[in-house]
Amino acid sequence: MEQIKKELVEKKSFDINDLVTIVKVLRSETGCPWDKVQTHESIKKDLLEETYEVMEAIDCKSPEMMQEELGDVLLQVVFHTVLESEQGHFELGDVTNDVCRKLIVRHPHVFGDVNVEGVDDVLRNWDSIKMDTKGQQTFTDTLKSVPKNFPALMRAQKLGKRAAKSGLDFEDEYAAFEGLKSEVTETQEVLADKQKAAQELGDLMFSCVNVARKLGLDAEELLSQANEKFLERFEKVENSVTADEKSMTELSPRELDEYWRRAKNM
Repeated sequence: MEQIKKELVEKKSFDINDLVTIVKVLRSETGCPWDKVQTHESIKKDLLEETYEVMEAIDCKSPEMMQEELGDVLLQVVFHTVLESEQGHFELGDVTNDVCRKLIVRHPHVFGDVNVEGVDDVLRNWDSIKMDTKGQQTFTDTLKSVPKNFPALMRAQKLGKRAAKSGLDFEDEYAAFEGLKSEVTETQEVLADKQKAAQELGDLMFSCVNVARKLGLDAEELLSQANEKFLERFEKVENSVTADEKSMTELSPRELDEYWRRAKNM
């Protein structure tokens, strides 16, 4: 192991196999105390966090940032793979083999003799092949395969999209919006009952996702943008209140609302 460490230190450049070796060294008896005690469960959120950082790099349009963050995601993939290799379950080569085989099987129009006329044909073939290879017999099976630990908005949109393939869907965005209005009314009627209101609010949010989906928009991204808009406006409100030599906590909700209205027009 000491010789391997020395060779790694002296290397001028590295490849994916070196990354696997480094993780194995970190997990070895003479490795890192932190790395040695990690499990799938202890680091699973790290993979999610690193993925979100890649998304931020994409939004920032920064190749340098993206290169670094993709490396961090790759580390997570390798780390989880090494944990399984220690149990004799699979190696990185098995992971690579599976994804390569999946891509070939799901692109018969590229690696086979299937003819397609456009993206719609490609997606239909992809869904059909996916159902077949995963042993999914019903549309319900496809819905149940959407991971429960997806962000709720993302999962709602996936569920709606897959349900729509069965024909169970709104005719258009206007019909989806009518459904949204109906849920608003139902929620308003039960606001005095917290338990019922909680259920109706869930339906209301799901209806919002349906409208976004019918418009071809991503509900998760829309809420992220709304979060940023809220933050920006809140800052304007606080700056205005401070400029008026006042304190936000001393102002009434009505007075703060007036500042908010002004911030919206700035």
